[in-house]
Amino acid sequence: MSAITAALFVFVLATAVLTAVLRDVLAAIIVFAAYSLGMAIFYAVLLAPDVAMTEAAIGAGVTTLLLLLTIAKTVRPSTDATFERPSLPGLLVVGAFTAVVLATVPSFPAVGSETAPIWSNPEVSQYYLEHAYKDTGVENAVTAVLAGYRGFDTFGEAVVVFAAGIAALLALQTEVFTGE
Repeated sequence: MSAITAALFVFVLATAVLTAVLRDVLAAIIVFAAYSLGMAIFYAVLLAPDVAMTEAAIGAGVTTLLLLLTIAKTVRPSTDATFERPSLPGLLVVGAFTAVVLATVPSFPAVGSETAPIWSNPEVSQYYLEHAYKDTGVENAVTAVLAGYRGFDTFGEAVVVFAAGIAALLALQTEVFTGE
């Protein structure tokens, strides 16, 4: 694991924990936005730019906007405590889950490693590279895979982004349809 990946992992873990324990809703939303941005960068480091862009747009962008609009339109109670007191059973469950995840991370191959499953079955990758244009009519192999071979998945992601955009417009009280 590189230093950048380790730092991102620590950052994402810290912001996730802070989001859970902060009592101030505004502070929790801001830390959650930082968490989503950290996850987007983490996905980019792991060479998943489509997931990174979706996380940045939906997680750090639209979700943060909707949450901020929600608290702007509601009353914020004043609290004396900054952090929520976590429950012991909750800490045990989260600790056990974190231990299991950390125990399995070393078994994964490094990004770009020749032992990664994608390299152990080169026929599939080679098929996509050789037949992408013929099968889909799209010259870019990545676009062909996303739009042609993984069309339903990409369509689902597009529906989520569209729904989030409509929700943001409605929350901002922007007129979506003129009626004419």
